Amino acid sequence: MINNVVLVGRMTRDADLRYTPSNVAVATFTLAVNRTFKSQNGEREADFINVVIWRQQAENLANWAKKGALIGITGRIQTRNYENQQGQRVYVTEVVADNFQLLESRAVREGNSGGGSFGGGNSFGSAPAASQPSAEPSMPDFSRNDSPFGATSPMDISDDDLPF
Repeated sequence: MINNVVLVGRMTRDADLRYTPSNVAVATFTLAVNRTFKSQNGEREADFINVVIWRQQAENLANWAKKGALIGITGRIQTRNYENQQGQRVYVTEVVADNFQLLESRAVREGNSGGGSFGGGNSFGSAPAASQPSAEPSMPDFSRNDSPFGATSPMDISDDDLPF
């Protein structure tokens, strides 16, 4: 049987880190995952998925990922049930995460990215923002106006050099 889950979404709140009586860390949080289609009124909808993560990964998540963080997780779906205080049977479906990955830098998440535009702000592996010029970062030019071979005249090939 296969039970694999891969999700990318944003945390709706900070992870709730707790410890079992045997001192094992467990963190719970909700991940908002956008749907790939829009609703009838043209708005993008999201699913809010409950996630549980254990041990060292739980502590790392609670320390590094905060509300609004874009993260990716891998894990499995698990169902369980219990009886609440009113004597009713409650069924719970959740994702038990094995691993997580932060998918954006803290600077981007906190809005220091120049409005979230392409190429703005500080990202992994780039120089600190203080060393970058204060001018707005330039957008790459994807237009087809320029020749990919530079500003040269048409090719200087004689008819004798052509193979046909």
